[in-house]
Amino acid sequence: MSTLNKQFKLTARPVGNAKRSDFEYLETTIPTATDGEVLVKTLYISLDPAMRGWMNEGKSYIKPVALGEVMRAGTLGEVIASHTPKFKVGQHVVGNWGVQGYAVIGAGNGIDTLYAVDAKLAPLPKYMSLLGMPGMTGYFGLLDVGLPKAGETVVVSGAAGAVGQVVGQVAKIKGCRVVGIAGGRDKCDFVVNELGFDACVDYKSGDLRASLKEAAPKGVDVYFDNVGGDILDVVLGQIRMKARIVICGAISQYNNTTPVKGPANYLSLLVNRARMEGIVVFDWAPRYGEAMREMGGWLATGKLKGREDIVEGIETFPETLNKLFTGENFGKLLIKA
Repeated sequence: MSTLNKQFKLTARPVGNAKRSDFEYLETTIPTATDGEVLVKTLYISLDPAMRGWMNEGKSYIKPVALGEVMRAGTLGEVIASHTPKFKVGQHVVGNWGVQGYAVIGAGNGIDTLYAVDAKLAPLPKYMSLLGMPGMTGYFGLLDVGLPKAGETVVVSGAAGAVGQVVGQVAKIKGCRVVGIAGGRDKCDFVVNELGFDACVDYKSGDLRASLKEAAPKGVDVYFDNVGGDILDVVLGQIRMKARIVICGAISQYNNTTPVKGPANYLSLLVNRARMEGIVVFDWAPRYGEAMREMGGWLATGKLKGREDIVEGIETFPETLNKLFTGENFGKLLIKA
């Protein structure tokens, strides 16, 4: 076992892309658990676009990471010391103890949200992707907000990403025609050939508007948006009557140094009597178990697949995080601690 606890603490509010200089990297003594607490060793850290928003000051669905705090992140680790009957040494657990190698978790910092996972049922990285927050986001966002019906056309941007790949596959399971939007031929080939999407539009190549029209000739019934910006406007121009637009994220806007660009084509919602609704996955926390059971069944039978992009080393955190915003990652981005 390492004798040091590696940590990244947020020390400045980033302007544009987060930089290494916005964080302090520390190597400290591993903490000790006492009554009611567990000590966990981090195995995987989840890197998600939402992390960029958590660094900003201002009102949001969750309080910002305070300056001087360990950077917030979803995590999976092993219990190496336990002083509570809730968890045993050797168990694998998922939580949110942030970008650090070890953490003591007790009543004041999230032990009630910690839950055990079984490596015999699924590889551990799957609990950070298909069976983790991205999977919950795709599952509930599509089914509870998008309300897809068999035979409808579902379009998802960021299709090869952690959430997008779940949305498309669940839509196929529900009998929909699924069109992905992704950046690059390799990603489009992956979602069609490996994940079973009906078509994929490469937004980096050619006329996006014309390509989408060709891929979805009947128009769009459900659009699951992960990117915002110009792509959102293009899709809004091709929605059908009573369409549902699910706003999950706007990764194209997160590092803007100018005001966020909203949809210029929003009157299409009026003309088509369509609905646009934002989602935050934490709203479905009481039902995560329900989704994990159903998706775990799909995973076991090969109906649900996923890809992870795993980078070695906590030390790489700032640069690895920015892979999300350059499109360099291919699948769910994780750091292996």
